Amino acid sequence: MSWEWLAIVMFVLFLILILSGYPVAYSFAGTAIVFGALGLSLGAFDLNLLKLLPNRWFGAMSDFTLLAIPFFVFMGAVFEKSGLAERLLNTIGILLGPLPGGLALATVIVGTLLAAATGVVAATVIVMGLLSLPIMVRYRYDHKLATGAITASGTLAQLLPPSLVLVVLSSTVGVPVGDLFLGALIPGLVLAGLYGAYVLIRALLNPEMAPALPPEARTLKGWALARETLIAVVPPVILIFAVLGSIFAGIATPTEAGAVGAAGACVLAIFNRNFNWQVVKGAARSTSNITALVLMILFCSSFFALVFDGLGGQRWVTNLLTGLPGGYWGFIIFANIAVFLLGINLEFLEISFIVMPLFVPAAELLGVNMVWFSVMMAINLNMAFISPPVGFSLFYLQSVAPPEVDTLDIHRGALPFMGLQGIGLVVVMLVPATVLWLVNLSG
Repeated sequence: MSWEWLAIVMFVLFLILILSGYPVAYSFAGTAIVFGALGLSLGAFDLNLLKLLPNRWFGAMSDFTLLAIPFFVFMGAVFEKSGLAERLLNTIGILLGPLPGGLALATVIVGTLLAAATGVVAATVIVMGLLSLPIMVRYRYDHKLATGAITASGTLAQLLPPSLVLVVLSSTVGVPVGDLFLGALIPGLVLAGLYGAYVLIRALLNPEMAPALPPEARTLKGWALARETLIAVVPPVILIFAVLGSIFAGIATPTEAGAVGAAGACVLAIFNRNFNWQVVKGAARSTSNITALVLMILFCSSFFALVFDGLGGQRWVTNLLTGLPGGYWGFIIFANIAVFLLGINLEFLEISFIVMPLFVPAAELLGVNMVWFSVMMAINLNMAFISPPVGFSLFYLQSVAPPEVDTLDIHRGALPFMGLQGIGLVVVMLVPATVLWLVNLSG
């Protein structure tokens, strides 16, 4: 007798639990325990399969790549809490201030740099919301344009290396994280360029939407501005490029580069005289919270996957996906739609640990390049994260937005940038070389 229906019910109940707001790790473990016991009583589940669980957990903890997560999170947290990010934004804002839309363009540039420094969307969006949104509101920027630039550029932390999404996907999909970093670099920079071009075009067509910074607000000029640029902008940019460049050049593994990045962020904070116990304590707390969350979900999802596979669920999903109309492209289109819809309500960790393992066997059978596929999914998650009405980045920004910025403005402001992300996704889908060129060049 086939018991695949039991696995389907298990998965549906799991989705209901997490969509209702129940903690993801407990949803994984709880449904696995209940349906494992039910399958055992019905003769549908072999108890000996649970002997594989310690090996899976030990294998996950032995994965050197996952060690990059706390290093990169700590690096970003030091940037945030030591004031390096604020100084970076202020300086670039003054440099670009004479341009119509200069503050919004500075927001996109700094948001992109912070995305490459933190790898965490919530941290990037919240920091940019606290630093740049009040300034743009003060200088009469259109609220929709200002908030859209923040949410879109901040959400690039899901795509630009050293994105935590890519690190986790590397573990769940089984491809080298260095290849994912290389593959995501061009699409991420293309999206950032599209955001910057859109902001400038809107400002040039309608300067009242994004006025230039008045002369009295540009407090630094000449040599003083050049000196501040050398101190506040150049060192963080060099650190980010050194960390990523060492990975791309094969000089260091992502974990080793992350350790250097974390130490380098501390050195920059020391030179800026903003390094103290409170900074270390805050950065360490942020790092431990995110790392513990990732590991807890990883352990519980391994348990869930083992029971789901034992009940025949993985075999049923693979047969379903490989039998979709359209074959290869039918699967690609279905996967993109599914991840986008689920990503509106679920965090990237849930997508990475729930959905991607279901897609991998079918993708491999259909001959899909997994680096290209993973980068597509990361872009898709970018779209989902700023998609109204429940995109996570919108709520991150709402939590720190000034009172005069309406929630509706935040949601409406995201729509044009979603369109730009859609263009980027279509380009990557139709031209895989945008992802694979650097990967093939390095290999």
